[in-house]
Amino acid sequence: MPLAATWHRLPRFVRIILTRLGMIVPQMLGVTLVTFLLVRLLPGDPARLILGNFATDDSIKALKQHLGLDQSLPVQMERYLIAVLHGDLGMSPFTSNPVLTDLAQRAPATLELIGYAMILTVIAAVSLAVISVVRPGGIVDVVARIYGLVAGAIPDFWVALLLVFFLFHILGWAPAPFGRIDAMINAPPTITGFLTIDSVIAGDRTAFWSAASRLVLPVLTIAIVNTGALMKMAQTSFRGAYQSEFVNHMRLCGVPERRIIRSALRNALPPIISQTSFITGFLLGAAVLVETIFAWGGLGQYAVQAVVNSDYAAIQGFVLVASAFVLVVYSVADILYELADPRIQV
Repeated sequence: MPLAATWHRLPRFVRIILTRLGMIVPQMLGVTLVTFLLVRLLPGDPARLILGNFATDDSIKALKQHLGLDQSLPVQMERYLIAVLHGDLGMSPFTSNPVLTDLAQRAPATLELIGYAMILTVIAAVSLAVISVVRPGGIVDVVARIYGLVAGAIPDFWVALLLVFFLFHILGWAPAPFGRIDAMINAPPTITGFLTIDSVIAGDRTAFWSAASRLVLPVLTIAIVNTGALMKMAQTSFRGAYQSEFVNHMRLCGVPERRIIRSALRNALPPIISQTSFITGFLLGAAVLVETIFAWGGLGQYAVQAVVNSDYAAIQGFVLVASAFVLVVYSVADILYELADPRIQV
C-alpha cells in the first residue's frame, strides 16, 4: 500500500516515463530471441559465402567452429544473449569490424535523414490539413485532395529519380546525389554524427551548407511520399475537433479564430502523434531505396548487404538496433499521447 501511494504521488509525467521504460526491457528480450531464431532460418551457408564455392569441406567446418555455428541452437542462443548483455553484437566477417562499430558509424546518417524528413513531413501534413479544413473549397483544399489521392501510389524511388532529374540535372538547384557531403570538403569532427549539427558546433559554414544541401533531395523524397498519409489522418482528426460543439461554443463566446484553431488542433493531436510514430519507425528500414539512390551509406544499405551475405551477426545487430529505435519512438509517442490527452490514467 505505501508503494502504491508513493507511485501515485509521483508527477504524472514521471509515472508515464517509468511505465514505458519498464516495458522496453521485456520487449527487447523477446525481439532478441525471435530474431535469433528467424535469422537461422535464412537460406544460405555463411561459412561457404565467406570462403567461396571452391572452399573445401574441412575449411568450411573449421570456419563454422570459429563462428560457433557448429553448436546447437540453445548453446548458440545462450552465448549470443550473454554477449549482447555485455554489449557485444558480434563480428561481421564481411567488414572485419565489430557489428556495433559498423552500426555506430552508419546510424547517424540514417537518423539525420529520417529526423529532418519527419520534421518536414509533420509541418507540411498538419499545415495542409488545418488550412484545408478551415478553408474548405479553397486552392489548398483542392491541392490537398488531389495530393492525398496520388501520394499513396507513388513509390519513393520514382520520386527520388524525378527529383534528381529535374532539380539536379535540368535546373541545377540541388547538388549531385552522391553522399552526405561534397568530396572536396572535409567533414567536421564527429560529435553527434549529424553532419549539419557537427558543422555548426565546429563553426564550419562550408561543411554545413554542403551537408544541408545534400539533405534536400532525400528529405524531399521521403516527405513527399509520406506526407499524404499523415495529412489525411490529420484532416480527419482535426475536422472532427474543429466541427465539434465545444468549438461552436468558443466561437459564440467571441474567442479569436487562431485560438480556436489551436484548441481544436490540440484535441486532434493523439491520432496525429500515433501516425507520426508509425511512419518514423517504418522509415528506419524503408528508406533503404532512398539511401541507395543518394549513396547515403546508412543502416538500410548495411541491412541489405547483411541479408545478401547471410551475415548473421550484422542482421541480428541491425534488427536489435532497429527494434530499440522503434520501441523508443513508440514510447515517446505514448508519452506525448498521454500528455496530450489528460483523460488517460497512468
